[in-house]
Amino acid sequence: MYDIKNRRLFLKRSKCDSLRYEDLYIGSMINIHSRQLTIVDYADEFTRKQLSQRKQRTLAMIKPDAIGKVGPIIDIIYQSKLLINQAKMISLSTSNAQAFYAEHKAKPFYDKLVRFMTSGPVVAMELMGEDAIQAWRQILGPTDSSVARSEAPGSIRAMFGTDNTQNACHGSDSPASGERETDFFFSKPHKNTAQLKNCTCCIIKPTAVKNGQAGEIMSAICDAGFKMSALEMFHLERANAEEFLEVYKGVVTEYMDMVSELCSGPSIVVEITGSTSMDPNTIPATFREFVGPSDPEIARHLRPKTLRARFGKNKVLNAVHCTDLSEDGMLETEYFFRILSS
Repeated sequence: MYDIKNRRLFLKRSKCDSLRYEDLYIGSMINIHSRQLTIVDYADEFTRKQLSQRKQRTLAMIKPDAIGKVGPIIDIIYQSKLLINQAKMISLSTSNAQAFYAEHKAKPFYDKLVRFMTSGPVVAMELMGEDAIQAWRQILGPTDSSVARSEAPGSIRAMFGTDNTQNACHGSDSPASGERETDFFFSKPHKNTAQLKNCTCCIIKPTAVKNGQAGEIMSAICDAGFKMSALEMFHLERANAEEFLEVYKGVVTEYMDMVSELCSGPSIVVEITGSTSMDPNTIPATFREFVGPSDPEIARHLRPKTLRARFGKNKVLNAVHCTDLSEDGMLETEYFFRILSS
């Protein structure tokens, strides 16, 4: 590895325990010996042939009827060994829905489909993996949910779908459509669904995401009565991680390790609001109680049902960040969904 800026050889060969084979793809942001690097191209043709065949991309979209099942669906994706490279919750406008489904314009179900897809938020995800298009479509099951229940009872549409239109999720049907559809959601600006009021911020940290725990954490959040009103995957640069965590600088000895963790891979940021039965003014404090003490060992002794007790390893790798001060709930949410959001 050659450092162009300083004109010197930076690295020949070195063991890096934190780096996984799954992290090696174009666009991936990785950390090697405290240096944050972005993979921009293959080193040679042999590497291109070896890796590109195993890193096929496809679009997965959770439709409005299954938005309450985001956690279980994401958990299924991770269990299938597919990688979520990008994710964002948005509300489709009529014009966007019409553009996305333009190929169906002449079909009788087109208007109904457009109305349905604009009836609530969706979660768009770029999935990556070996034969990802076919793998995801197999996980989805037949288009008609009733057919899926008889032919593929373990599929997503069998479990969460209703009919031929309200069938929980969408998947690209070819490499060409996979490229077009992922570009539609992630190469063009789309307004996120953040409310930026009566809310608090939750970050599912990179280690928890890499360990496939994000779906379980989201399910636990919803089961506890909280609502995920916005969601986006971020690949934070070190400068952003330092800026966001600056309040801890000089306060906790783990500050630099916390920064390194937050920019060590993709994190999933969620805007948390409450159910109608919750006092909106107490959501940051109520959610902080649900997350538990910052040290998972203490959490397991004192409050074993909290998120950090269940999913954390230590004070740095404690699975989730949550807003500490109630007055900062909206500020932290704004940092991601107003300042950093694409």
